Amino acid sequence: MKLEEAINQKKFSHEWHKATINILYTGNWLEAKIKKTLKQHNITVQQYNVLRILRGQHPDPISTSVIRARMLDKMSDASRIVERLNKKKLVTRTPCPQDKRLVDIIINSQGLDLLKMIDLEKEKVEFVLNNLSVEEAQMLNELLDKARKGREAQHK
Repeated sequence: MKLEEAINQKKFSHEWHKATINILYTGNWLEAKIKKTLKQHNITVQQYNVLRILRGQHPDPISTSVIRARMLDKMSDASRIVERLNKKKLVTRTPCPQDKRLVDIIINSQGLDLLKMIDLEKEKVEFVLNNLSVEEAQMLNELLDKARKGREAQHK
């Protein structure tokens, strides 16, 4: 469905305005699709993001500050998310041997098993955009990277 139809708006002030609205609308659409899948597993998008970060780090532990820096949603409270994952028995928290003020977090076997189960449903999570060809997805990635690069350069 075209953006104009989806939001019932016929005109935009210029193509950059339309592209901005389209990215926001599509981001919300993607998040809703992903939330629907994750809800079946009783985890949030932010918890899924943390579990994926921990899986990428596995078997090495990392601190909540490293998790926070790597999270997609920079406004999320990494400590609270880790605590919820710990209560769900998906991660293990241990005192950092080098600095007792820090806590090391590692994904455990239950967390890895949950991610494997979600991975089997990739058509629902990672392949939401599978109506694009591989080349189109690569182009989209390049364009989005380019869009962010232009804004990042202006704000430095």
